Amino acid sequence: MLRQRRLFLKLSLVLGSLWIYVLLHRPKAAWDPTYMLRYSWLEYTDDDGGPVKVCNCSEILRGEREALEQAKLLTITKDFHKNVQIPDEYYINATQDCRNFKRSRKYLTFPLSQEEEDFPLAYSIVVHHKVQNFERLLRAIYAPQHFYCIHVDKKSDASVLSAITGIVSCFPNVFLVNRTESVVYAAWPRVQADLNCMGDLYKISTKWKYFINLCGQDFPLKTNLEIVRMLRSLNGGNSLESERMVDAKRWRFSYVHNITNGSIQFTGVLKEPPPFNIPILSGNAYIVVNRGFIRSVLEDKRVLALMEWSKDTNSPDEFLWATIQRLHGVPGSTWPNPKYDMTDMNAIARVVKWMWHEGEEGSEQAVYPECQGDHVRAICVYGAGDVQWLIEQHHLFGNKFDTERDPIAVFCLEKYLRQKALAELR
Repeated sequence: MLRQRRLFLKLSLVLGSLWIYVLLHRPKAAWDPTYMLRYSWLEYTDDDGGPVKVCNCSEILRGEREALEQAKLLTITKDFHKNVQIPDEYYINATQDCRNFKRSRKYLTFPLSQEEEDFPLAYSIVVHHKVQNFERLLRAIYAPQHFYCIHVDKKSDASVLSAITGIVSCFPNVFLVNRTESVVYAAWPRVQADLNCMGDLYKISTKWKYFINLCGQDFPLKTNLEIVRMLRSLNGGNSLESERMVDAKRWRFSYVHNITNGSIQFTGVLKEPPPFNIPILSGNAYIVVNRGFIRSVLEDKRVLALMEWSKDTNSPDEFLWATIQRLHGVPGSTWPNPKYDMTDMNAIARVVKWMWHEGEEGSEQAVYPECQGDHVRAICVYGAGDVQWLIEQHHLFGNKFDTERDPIAVFCLEKYLRQKALAELR
């Protein structure tokens, strides 16, 4: 009996070794048909709640009139809005159990491909309200190989800070900025908020390849794999608006501006010319830049002098990055010659619909079709009717989205991106 047991044990060990050998040495299939089934739980479905129960996102994405009219009616219905809003208290309570929070919110907690894992990114997100907007943005761009610095405005409500702190605590690669600012619209603190995150991200890891700054009302128009491939195609270059400054905007940096009672004020006092006779160019706050660009922002004496000079200007975020992008020696920069000018429509960083550039299809003056949502500060807050146009653009992100004004635009877009990302597993 003892001999039989020993023989059985030896046979089991041999068979076990053979099985391990087969597993380790079997040829890798290009596509495992069971792979998608294992991760089908990550798809967004009607059971997740939200407007997809009553809206046909596929038809909305195709721009079908009946679906868009239904979506428009829902956005003015109080009960509908009440049912799809997520209060700050939900996030405060739900993030007490991080494992369940990530599972129930269907976060992608593993890289979807080796290509993505090998190309980590750094994100700065400046937020001051609308936690649901922020959380959906984070979920849409989250990947464990990336790094995320979150700046919450000092003026934010306590519930906003508590909710975002709870969300951040659930992810090892997401963190709150070390130093917060009281952000003032069109003033230096808005730039400083991004600078604080740039410094933290630069120190936290040497692995990330590109930096992208966002605000809480941005949303991606591409999957992470698409973003990675578009950034690789830049071959180390940067992508941001940077073009000749029109005369109508020169007053912003030609005169001293002070912050008084939480807003920026024109003083009428002329400023000295920029340091090193740097030509000032026009741009916007949002950029896609390589790691070397961030090093220059933090260390280059010309850039440091330019930033110090910019602190008492109006809307410094709308010329600072554009100007740095044209400085000789900054990694990924281009020459200041007008031939290298880049508009916001050509850059991939962000697509924004400005009221005065909208128009009917076929209009020679129009840059893009009319906004299908509302306008805030002359910027389109996208509606469901804008989604078809948005996914046709080459930009990585769109601005602005607001789940309180039109949740359908965000929900259909995030469902579309998740389905696309999971399909890319093939």
